[in-house]
Amino acid sequence: MSLRPYLDTFPSLGERVYVDPAATVIGAVTLGDDVSIWPGCVVRGDVNSISIGARTNVQDGTIVHVTHEGPFTRPGGLPTVIANDVTIGHGAIVHACTIDEFALIGMGAKILDGARVSRFGFVGAGAVIAPGKVVGEGELWVGNPARLARTLSEREIEQLQYSAQHYVRLKDRYLGMTPG
Repeated sequence: MSLRPYLDTFPSLGERVYVDPAATVIGAVTLGDDVSIWPGCVVRGDVNSISIGARTNVQDGTIVHVTHEGPFTRPGGLPTVIANDVTIGHGAIVHACTIDEFALIGMGAKILDGARVSRFGFVGAGAVIAPGKVVGEGELWVGNPARLARTLSEREIEQLQYSAQHYVRLKDRYLGMTPG
């Protein structure tokens, strides 16, 4: 795995974390227990911090970054805060935003500065959540710019919970903790 400092700040990893050898985690990044970071991901906490909660999976090719404090940004800049049990699909861009528990970010989606994806929020593949927008609890947003499509069914909410659990099991196989 590629864990690198930024200046004097090193990433901090919880227990049973999997960072693929082809992924890069830099600087002020905190990974909770059972987090998985898959091939080709870049998690870059250089000009602000990134926190990724327990049992969250960040799938192949995803970029997670932050915003610095400057003349055209908010005081203090913006960190990225990702809660427990989140699924971030392949090739997503997650930038200076907040993602709450059991949310799912679809493949190729973009979550921009100051946006929030609430608990059980679902951002469809390729959707772009504009700066400052809020995806409500249990809502599906799609498109560019993303708009509310509908409320999730109970079955879909169960699927979001399953996704996080599935990736913990998959991560354990990669770590050699369970048989294939």
